[in-house]
Amino acid sequence: MSTLSSASTLAQIQDSYDDNASYEEDGSLSKAKAFSTAVRMLLRRIPEESRQGGDSIRFRPEVLRKELDEVQEWIARNARSSRVTRYDHSRFRC
Repeated sequence: MSTLSSASTLAQIQDSYDDNASYEEDGSLSKAKAFSTAVRMLLRRIPEESRQGGDSIRFRPEVLRKELDEVQEWIARNARSSRVTRYDHSRFRC
């Protein structure tokens, strides 16, 4: 179950993004899924442009969309290899 929810703050989502960005290095399927969730939430919560006084900040959502595509591909590749294989005991003799 995800640690993020609709009640999560932007800071908590950003922390999850940073904490789980090493999913590939760690070979962690659970980190990859958490990273994917954080990316999805960031895409929804961060405005493309923000102005405060005379300053303006521009956000490029295509960067996060590319990361989302990459993590989903990684999950698809690695979820197959982590499936449990069941052993058939029907021909076992004592």
